Amino acid sequence: HPLSGLTTSSGTTAIFYSIINLASEGDNIVSASALYGGTFTMFNDILSKFGIEVRFIDAEDPSNFEKAMDDKTRAFFCETVSNPALEICDLDVISELAHKHGLPVIVDSTFSTPYLCRPFDHGCDIVVSSLTKWVGGHGACLGGVIVDKGGFNWGAGKHPIYDEPDNSYSGMRWGHDLPAELAPLSYILRARTVPLRNLGGCLSPDNSWMIIQGIETLSLRMERHCENSMKVAQHLKKHPDVAWVRYPGLPSDPQYEKAQKYLKGTGGPMVVFGIKSENAKEAGQKFIDSLGLFSHVANVGDARSLAIHPASTTHSQLSEEQLSKAGCPADMVRLSIGLETIEDILADLDSALESAVKN
Repeated sequence: HPLSGLTTSSGTTAIFYSIINLASEGDNIVSASALYGGTFTMFNDILSKFGIEVRFIDAEDPSNFEKAMDDKTRAFFCETVSNPALEICDLDVISELAHKHGLPVIVDSTFSTPYLCRPFDHGCDIVVSSLTKWVGGHGACLGGVIVDKGGFNWGAGKHPIYDEPDNSYSGMRWGHDLPAELAPLSYILRARTVPLRNLGGCLSPDNSWMIIQGIETLSLRMERHCENSMKVAQHLKKHPDVAWVRYPGLPSDPQYEKAQKYLKGTGGPMVVFGIKSENAKEAGQKFIDSLGLFSHVANVGDARSLAIHPASTTHSQLSEEQLSKAGCPADMVRLSIGLETIEDILADLDSALESAVKN
């Protein structure tokens, strides 16, 4: 729907609002376990304190969503491409399963961007995204967005929040009392007038301006990000000091077939790999410290190339078991490939790998 977008102060805020806008105490959602570390912590440790349970499943088998649900389930949640495992969710199948039970699919499309993947075309109902990343594109802004497809029936009895009077809004029953022309917007109208209005996580004017500038060049930048990423993955695949490489654009990658379907035949803008070493975790950290062109930051989607060792930073709060379920082994190095000349990118990787293995 053309009126169904709602910007927020960050991608995390968008995810939080998207959940509390359809679930409350005693409810649950079923989520893929391969998630960004901050999302996992929100789902596992914060929402639980609100009485909202999140049931984590291996989304590589979409039937696991159905197996984990019950009559208190309010939505399925996944990422188009998971951070940092680079698992691609089969959105068509997940959406079909959700709709069979009258449930919506919420998908975080940050790692694919609207340029590579349009989740609504694959049956998803709500898209959330961090605009801080590739959409903004320069590591200078902060923002998020919730977009509602506008066709889900919120008054079908599966979501008590939309059936019961809302005391904060004059007793409005969001799934029943809106006029016909606004009924398709019930989810996003409630998101705007309840969580956003009362909790205040709105997008600032300065960030809005920077994000608009980024959107204008998104398609051009994504083509270069993906082109450089493929060359990096091919280079690392042949490197003697690299133990393994994951990039959905490589024909040998387990996600290759889904990348052809969901990422316009590209592999996306991210590459992850492990270093050959008796102490892979230490080698990964040494590799990060030895980089020159790459910046060591937790962000992704910058015009500049970025690198990080997730197990000791973005996912450091997870246990070994949780790291494994999130697809984040201790030796993983995550690369967000930028727009620089590819020869410079490869030279920096080679130099840092040499330093990491020597030490």
